[in-house]
Amino acid sequence: MANRMILNEVSYHGKGAIGEVSNEFNARGFKKACVITDKDLIKFEVATKVIELLDQAGVDYEVYDAIVPNPTIQNVKDGVEFVKNSGADCIIAIGGGSPIDTAKAIGIIVTNPEFTDVLSLEGVADTKNPCLPILAVPTTSGTAAEVTINYVITNENNHRKFVCVDPHDIPIVAFIDSDMMMGMPKGLCAATGMDAMTHAIEGYITKGAWEMTDMLHIKAIEIVGRSLRDSVNGDQKGREDMALAQYVAGMGFSNVGLGLVHGMAHPLSAWYNIPHGVACASLLPTIMKYNKDFTGEKYRDIARVLGVENADTLSIEEVRDAACAAVDQLSKDVGIPATISELGVKAEDLAQIAEDAFKDVCTPGNPRDTNVDEIVELYQSLM
Repeated sequence: MANRMILNEVSYHGKGAIGEVSNEFNARGFKKACVITDKDLIKFEVATKVIELLDQAGVDYEVYDAIVPNPTIQNVKDGVEFVKNSGADCIIAIGGGSPIDTAKAIGIIVTNPEFTDVLSLEGVADTKNPCLPILAVPTTSGTAAEVTINYVITNENNHRKFVCVDPHDIPIVAFIDSDMMMGMPKGLCAATGMDAMTHAIEGYITKGAWEMTDMLHIKAIEIVGRSLRDSVNGDQKGREDMALAQYVAGMGFSNVGLGLVHGMAHPLSAWYNIPHGVACASLLPTIMKYNKDFTGEKYRDIARVLGVENADTLSIEEVRDAACAAVDQLSKDVGIPATISELGVKAEDLAQIAEDAFKDVCTPGNPRDTNVDEIVELYQSLM
């Protein structure tokens, strides 16, 4: 079987990377941009850092700032109409996963109008045309939406998140600038950082993993392990390292898939509007333990890069437990909720939520095959 790798055409990394946005816009011959972001990023003058650069360069643009956390089908439809009416020939997406995911869905529908029914994009959509070109500027260090071929939309009618996978949606340019991430509050920094760790660990042990993605994921695990605590405390170097780590993890998992943590996190976000990073972070240590006997020597590799003492000489059972304990401790150190009941999850909903998790597109990639009853038990153990 051939293994496929799809990445951005170009990416810029480090402080000041956003200074290249207008240069890329002009070099590619674009005439007008639609800036897609959310109202908070405008209010707190995060997105305005990019907008000011566009003004200085004389770039013509309009701003669509109606993006909500866990973006909905209606959010996408409204954005499609906005972009069409604006006459923009490219999108500049600024934000975390929500704005960039919404920009992907909008961009795909604009150039593939036969997919105007947003639900038709679920799974692997057979689109024919690349989406409206996207220049992506992440403001969180977790989702890696700027380098993935995936996006997630919420169907409010049935409390379900659906994952769309499409090589045509990847942003053509990504600008990974830690200055854009310095405004994150501690809680958001912790949650998105643990989301990056989840991407790296799930990508490393997923059924589709192979040597090239293993190389990316194990490095991402190492960087998150040494940098997340400092990043949460507001350290500039820590945030710059986390900006790189989440991107490196995204390069990998976008091409091989994820597992049960994401499968179980998606319905939690859809049912209770829990931020995606928080949902993943609260689940990760427990699902790592659930999977441990189905991962070969990979937990030894994880333990080693997380600094577990004697990782090379411990028995396989001991080193698997040690890897789980190291991730659990990191999660506790950055303040991730220990139970999902703290997030508002209700016991009476678990049976239906487990059904949704079992059907999620990420779940089949899990190294351990599962079923609805076991997923219910996992949720119950986290209550």
